[in-house]
Amino acid sequence: MTIESLFATPVALPAVPRVVQQLIHSFSREDVAVDEIASALETDPVLTAKTLRLANSAYFHVSRRVSTVDDALRMLGFAMVRNLVVGCGVVGAFKSVPGLDLPQFWRYSLYTAGGARWLAQAADLNADLAFTVGLTHAVGQLVLHAAAPQEARRLNEECHPLAPGRAALERERLGYSHAEVSAELALRWNFPAEVADPMRRVPDPLQPPPVSPTAALIHIAAWRARLATFHAGAEEALTTCPSAMGEAIGLRLVWLPELDTLGGGPLAANPAMPPLSELASGLDVMLH
Repeated sequence: MTIESLFATPVALPAVPRVVQQLIHSFSREDVAVDEIASALETDPVLTAKTLRLANSAYFHVSRRVSTVDDALRMLGFAMVRNLVVGCGVVGAFKSVPGLDLPQFWRYSLYTAGGARWLAQAADLNADLAFTVGLTHAVGQLVLHAAAPQEARRLNEECHPLAPGRAALERERLGYSHAEVSAELALRWNFPAEVADPMRRVPDPLQPPPVSPTAALIHIAAWRARLATFHAGAEEALTTCPSAMGEAIGLRLVWLPELDTLGGGPLAANPAMPPLSELASGLDVMLH
């Protein structure tokens, strides 16, 4: 099954709410009317309620209660509010996916998004972009499982959907990977290339050159999320550490106690990455 035939299946391209479509379009616009977006969001009571719950969550540590969309925009900024609304829309688009543990999948995705945002700030990269790509980089797995359940089931028998070698196996068997499906879905939903291109390159950000900094960052965040999702120990962290990705973007991976021996410097000289459960605290509102 080609990517084209995959997306010819109706379930491969689920609809998202109108306000989410508007916000996705805003990625490519420089003349975004924030008041217009706020008004549009307020017409969707479910998304408004989720956005306000997220804005008041432990993730943001706001100093006072956020009670309106205008408050959220003022205190969190347009880019972050857009991330939250788009994230809720994407999560809600896939309510049931055969053969995939959705709670585990979205927990991994939230961990990746939270970790990517923290890493982007440490690496002086675009934290809002990192969050968006981190949250949505693996949605191609949802498309594959929904539109090609038999093929996905056979792949699952050999390799877990979130395993690091999954993309290579998919390319061998299908001719493309879930990362390419993620990018294609993003383009069909009208995300800009700055979101779709890193999605495509997350499995191997170094090839072809030059390196994709955002893809490398997400690759590292996804590795860290995978360790947390599967409760991996220090030995696995050391043996699977994508240090080459960190070197490529000038980010020394010494921010975990398990990696203190890497990079030749003490952990105390670098900011320690908080637990992912803390970095993603409160974001699980997106899942309900």
